[in-house]
Amino acid sequence: MSSGGADEQITQPEDSLARRLGVFDATMIVMGGIIGSGIFVNPYVVAKEVHTSALILGAWILGGLTALAGAFIYAELAVLRPNLGGQYAYLKDAFHPAVAFLYGWALLLVMQTGGMAAVAVTFARYAREIVPIRLPDGVVAALVLIVLSAINCLGVRSGSTVQNFLMVLKIGAIGVLVVVGWRAPHAAAQIRADAGQAFSPGLLIKFGAAVVPVLFAYGGWQTASFMTGEMRNPKRDLARALLFGVISVTAIYLSVNIVCLHTLGPLGLATTTTPAFTVMQQAIGAKGALFMAVAIAVSTLGFLSQGMLTAPRVFFAMARDGLFFRAVAWLPKRTRVPVAAIALQGAMASIVALSGGYEQILNYVVSVDFIFFGLTGASLFVFRRKMDASQDHRTPGHPITTVFFVAACWLVVLATFYNFPKNSFVGLGILLLGIPVYFYWSKKKRAADDTSGNR
Repeated sequence: MSSGGADEQITQPEDSLARRLGVFDATMIVMGGIIGSGIFVNPYVVAKEVHTSALILGAWILGGLTALAGAFIYAELAVLRPNLGGQYAYLKDAFHPAVAFLYGWALLLVMQTGGMAAVAVTFARYAREIVPIRLPDGVVAALVLIVLSAINCLGVRSGSTVQNFLMVLKIGAIGVLVVVGWRAPHAAAQIRADAGQAFSPGLLIKFGAAVVPVLFAYGGWQTASFMTGEMRNPKRDLARALLFGVISVTAIYLSVNIVCLHTLGPLGLATTTTPAFTVMQQAIGAKGALFMAVAIAVSTLGFLSQGMLTAPRVFFAMARDGLFFRAVAWLPKRTRVPVAAIALQGAMASIVALSGGYEQILNYVVSVDFIFFGLTGASLFVFRRKMDASQDHRTPGHPITTVFFVAACWLVVLATFYNFPKNSFVGLGILLLGIPVYFYWSKKKRAADDTSGNR
């Protein structure tokens, strides 16, 4: 992809977000949005469905290729629409402000809040194994969310520095797992059991079922687009960060799975719900379990840091558009970060963590999340029709790769509705409840515009 004048930095007035992030910061945000605690567990979920090393790794490769196809799409969208809010702006400009509002609505009520609450509680549980903590998990989770909220309110540079530090620690911990796990005793018995599976329609269905959690494990990179308003050069920085970040995570995920297969074999991997713990225990004994507890605590903390850094920018953009409480658009002159939006996100996630309702909310996430993934991918067709013929920003393989990405997203939606109809329809119901809320805010915005126009 070429970027023409993309090397020119954008300047903004003092009442806008501060542009202080570069390519490295953006890449760490991309990777931090993907890697949580799932990679330490998900390999066994895939191995339960398909029982050969080739198919297990094939599922993770296909997931990586799908994420990369999406990253190319978002990279082009970042060049075409380097607007505040990223994905929110793409949906607004391509379709309708109502679509973008529903995305922000679902992000606040379902996708981001429930996910952050669940990850915060996961952090609390693993932190308890490292240090003696007598507080309930929900209280520890809320305290962590409050601390991260406060850090991000100090400025985008403060939040990004913490995120970068935790992401580097996370990569280091996974690197130790890969190196130490590779030196563990070879799973000879299990490897001999890896004799292959004959092709059949049933195997194809099982492979599809294995790919669904893999695609979800690769999700999260799109949240980096929320930070375009704070990147020094969003056209260049976000495009590069998406590609560097997704490719790097794909390599990391494949490395973890190769080590798990090397140490446990396909059958052994399918029978342990904590593959990373099992690998480290076989390699270095009890110290391995303690190391993994630290690694998962760091990984979850990094994921929370990334979420607190990114998602509030969408709520800020909604408020700036007059589609949310005006106070959420408050921007202190000294820090130039959306303090009210950050506080809102932290408060919502803390309440859910304390209430214990995060597991129920998580059940609604997948179908809703991938609906908007597919819509955002499809928005590229809309923007391509509006583009000047001389425009030279191109997604490789478009329209084939774009259709592939959109189809993959909506197949996940269909599979989720088929396998978990109750949870999926509840998630859809929460999403549709946002329609009357949008009309309320839209009407209020028109009234405010009319009032100001008559002055």
